[in-house]
Amino acid sequence: MSVSSESELATSHRIAAALKEAILAGKYPPGVRIRQEDIAEQFGASRSPVREALRMLEADGLVNLVAHTGAWISQLSLAECEEMYQIRERIEPLLLRLSIPHLSKAKIDQLADLANRMEKNKEVEVFLKLDREFHLLSYAGAETSLLGEMVARLWNTTQHYRRAYTRLLASDGFKPAHYEHHLLLSAILKNDVEDAERILFGHIRRTRLELAQHPNVFPTQKVK
Repeated sequence: MSVSSESELATSHRIAAALKEAILAGKYPPGVRIRQEDIAEQFGASRSPVREALRMLEADGLVNLVAHTGAWISQLSLAECEEMYQIRERIEPLLLRLSIPHLSKAKIDQLADLANRMEKNKEVEVFLKLDREFHLLSYAGAETSLLGEMVARLWNTTQHYRRAYTRLLASDGFKPAHYEHHLLLSAILKNDVEDAERILFGHIRRTRLELAQHPNVFPTQKVK
């Protein structure tokens, strides 16, 4: 690899990381087009590393690329989101089962801290960030070649709709989520993988069912 290509790859990673953070924070709504020339100007880069950055984001489930057309922030219909949540209901409990026996005390302490910080918080964006950290950390003990990446991609692609759901929860202070997080933490502390799987399945399912009651969150027609 040449110095030039190494430099471009580093630039691509930098651009992809910054865009990923912005997308997950809701700064780019679903279905919005991302123009290469705008990103190149924003980061003072040529189009080549921007194109590579967008391919990285597509691999993460955050962007849809259409050949000879452009890039759009990933957007889901209600049916697609329900299907993704049903997939999550089935594979995340398995990932948690594989993780729990290998979680260190330090990681479990960190999970408890995240659960307590979420309970003290009232802000949607802070809750989203801490909730994501909590769940992905709970999977950190699993050693898998495919499952972890699949789960991370599903979390990325459904992030905008988790945000919409969290806003629906905000009026009651996220109480159902806090309750389930503490139940999950208790099962992890007891190394009870069956109970942890059951709680997590119900936790994800509740979100899916609640979102289905709010079809206005989803586009009537997806941007192609």
